[in-house]
Amino acid sequence: MTEHPRPSERARDLVRGAYDVHIHVAPDVMERRIDDLALAPRFAAAGLGGFVLKSHYFPTAERAAVVRAAVPGFGAVGAITLNGSVGGMNPVAVELAGRAGARFVWLPTVDSANQRACTASDPEGARPPMWARLQEELRADGMAADPVDVVQDGRVTDATRQVLRVIAKHDMTLATGHLGTAEIGTVVDTAAAEGVRRIVVTHPEFTSQRVAAERQRELAAKGALMERCFTTPYTGKVSWDLWVDNIRAVGPEHSVLSSDLGQPFNPPVEDGLALMADRLLAEGFTEDDVRVMAVRNSRWLAGADAVRPGEARS
Repeated sequence: MTEHPRPSERARDLVRGAYDVHIHVAPDVMERRIDDLALAPRFAAAGLGGFVLKSHYFPTAERAAVVRAAVPGFGAVGAITLNGSVGGMNPVAVELAGRAGARFVWLPTVDSANQRACTASDPEGARPPMWARLQEELRADGMAADPVDVVQDGRVTDATRQVLRVIAKHDMTLATGHLGTAEIGTVVDTAAAEGVRRIVVTHPEFTSQRVAAERQRELAAKGALMERCFTTPYTGKVSWDLWVDNIRAVGPEHSVLSSDLGQPFNPPVEDGLALMADRLLAEGFTEDDVRVMAVRNSRWLAGADAVRPGEARS
């Protein structure tokens, strides 16, 4: 396996208690570095609070429940991603996921209309996402899902509004998936109006998002957190300099660190948050900056903490 950097003990200590709110591990339809039951003890041994199990294709609330039973006290969190495999913008699927204990809802990723229409190319040498090959195989077999529309004519669809109401009802976290910049703005505005409290803009530096810093500031001012994924710069989809510059431009208090790890060619999943901590410290961010991004904001999104950092308890 490829040699990867190892985080410092200082960085590991800084991210203690954090939740990694975006990981891809087995069981899955793609090869993964590790499975969820094997990963949970590694997270616990590293002092991490938990993780959010993301799949592009399957709900994960039941898997999270199995992990919690196997590793008592560990914060395994289930999720659902609204791609074609679960019926797209399907409020029934979200309602059932919420009843099963899922905490995260990703809007469409691989099947979003924006992702399908994206013509932007990764920088030379960037490693493509693993799901790209699977999507090609489905298309070749004539089984590609139709693009999932979230916004039409500048407004959320009726199905999207229903989904947002279910998210608010269960106090789940809304993640914007692979929507485009204009769609993200419309969804954030509508979600807030429908009572959604926890909103995160999924990897705004990713190829199909490329949300400009000024636009990120506008979204942050509306209460959304910007997700800073380790794999986006690590696999060459964006420069580390731009990734860091965007955090500075928007502010650590409006950012949350996640790894997006689990691929067999990338570093161990349990190292991701600490590796980002080392990088940020080297770039001049303070220890408190890192704690806000890695620990306080992640715990709030995962539902481990009821009150958002900086908000007074009533």
